[in-house]
Amino acid sequence: MIDIHSHILPGIDDGAQTIEDSIVMARAAVEDGIHTIIATPHHQNGRYINGKQEILPLVEDLNNHLENHNIPLTVLPGQESRIHGEMIEGLHENEVLTLNANENGYVFVEFPSNHVPRYAKQMLFDIQVDGYQPIIVHPERNTQLIQESNLLLEMVEKGTYTQVTAASVTGRFGKKIKKFTHQLIESNLTHLIASDAHNTTSRGFCLSEAFEEVDKEFGPEIVDLFLENSEAVVSGAALISDQPQPIKRKKLLGIFG
Repeated sequence: MIDIHSHILPGIDDGAQTIEDSIVMARAAVEDGIHTIIATPHHQNGRYINGKQEILPLVEDLNNHLENHNIPLTVLPGQESRIHGEMIEGLHENEVLTLNANENGYVFVEFPSNHVPRYAKQMLFDIQVDGYQPIIVHPERNTQLIQESNLLLEMVEKGTYTQVTAASVTGRFGKKIKKFTHQLIESNLTHLIASDAHNTTSRGFCLSEAFEEVDKEFGPEIVDLFLENSEAVVSGAALISDQPQPIKRKKLLGIFG
């Protein structure tokens, strides 16, 4: 498997703190069936900067350590960029990093956890006009999107992709987030599943467990779609995306819930 979202680089955000932590995470990733992982440290989230020029040498150094330890894992460069008004300039100035550093590739866009900025739709549009493909990370954990799923529908209809977290699929963030995550999958409102792993304890990989859940609930074809899309992100190819649909609300005792 390919994991396109992780915090495995040491000492630059709230993920791995030391190279030893990174090696432990790498072994856990391999045990979970992962052979390639994109390192996506936080960028411009109020605590961390982590520009492109800082990330690239750290990825190279980590790969050297993994080779020395005979760990069969390849780490690729990436970044989890919090949405901000200068994202386009950041792409032009080599500050914002695309996934696997692909030219005109995929760009992670993170929203604050409790709301969607008013300028978000315009920024997502501008990123596409500039030749890049935005991917909203973990929309299932955004308070406003849980309450206003049609806002996410509108963004996906206009060409934005989304990535949900493996732990959300399996219920590790709670029943409400699990339910919403499954609704996103059912409604073709998400295109990728990744670990967003920060460590091997509280925020581990569980990617294989998530795909087992998807296989059980939605079938092997949907598992294949997610797996192929992760490969497409790495290569810069087009993602598979079915027509997005509004989330269906069940009618209980005459009241929509």
